[in-house]
Amino acid sequence: MPDTDDAVRVVLNAGQKRYELWSGDDLAGFASFREGPGWVKLFHAEVEPAFEGHGLGAALAAGTLDDLRAKGLGVIPACPFIAHYVSGHPEYDDLVVE
Repeated sequence: MPDTDDAVRVVLNAGQKRYELWSGDDLAGFASFREGPGWVKLFHAEVEPAFEGHGLGAALAAGTLDDLRAKGLGVIPACPFIAHYVSGHPEYDDLVVE
């Protein structure tokens, strides 16, 4: 398994329309989105198998949601993982739009 002690970060890749989760120099996962006026629809998220089971999915979700909040955008959590994460973290309830 890759070393997950390196700096874990979530980075917007606007060209690919996704947030990328990096662990050191390794792409560990991503969350794909579509944009609309004032909102972002998160429709797919995944963590590479080698990085599963280390809480990196939660880091991806939180980093993505925190960035969208900072930009003042609403979120449509269409991805089951993101929807589940939001339902367990009420601090993100205010971001959800229909």
